[in-house]
Amino acid sequence: MYDYWKFLQERHTDILHALQQHLTISLIAIILGTIIAVPTGIALVYNKIGWVNRIVFFIANLLQTVPSLALLAVLIPLMGIGTKPAIVALLLYSIMPILRNTYDGFESVDKYVLESARGMGYGTMQRILRIQLPLSLPFIMSGVRVTMVYIISWATLATLIGAGGLGQLIISGLAVNKPELIVTGALGAIILALLVDLLLGMLERWLTGRFGQRTRVSV
Repeated sequence: MYDYWKFLQERHTDILHALQQHLTISLIAIILGTIIAVPTGIALVYNKIGWVNRIVFFIANLLQTVPSLALLAVLIPLMGIGTKPAIVALLLYSIMPILRNTYDGFESVDKYVLESARGMGYGTMQRILRIQLPLSLPFIMSGVRVTMVYIISWATLATLIGAGGLGQLIISGLAVNKPELIVTGALGAIILALLVDLLLGMLERWLTGRFGQRTRVSV
């Protein structure tokens, strides 16, 4: 235990740098994925052409099933190595869960509530922003939280294409047979995932309370 503590003291700069890289890659991917998936999910709810929805969900499902190493290998000839292909790969993986939860959340809103809002003169955007989005927020945030945990886990593979992160500690530990590096990289990813999930849970409760109060006032 003493030796491990000494290792942490000696290598804390490298560990913090890897942690920063890992968090940066994961956050950029989840933010971009949310920006793409949420509006797309809302658009699919209002889309009246059934085959368009099926095609979009098929493509999103297809991206989800591609092995991460294979996807990274495909992106290397297109984008080279580094953080960009890693972010794109994680972004593609993040779309499906958030898209599906957004769609299901909007679909779960009581139709009578929407009819009441329509009767009060609410337009489409007003119903989306004041009624459907607040009521479906728990669904959306659930998708974001689950996806973020997965992305933090998958981001450990980003080091294979030169993107750094906590995976670099794991790969280096395997290369030089240093268990402390492997344990630190793995524990770092686990702790980071738990902390981010905790923070997103707090954000979800705050947003749900804030928007839920607005919804009750509006309706």
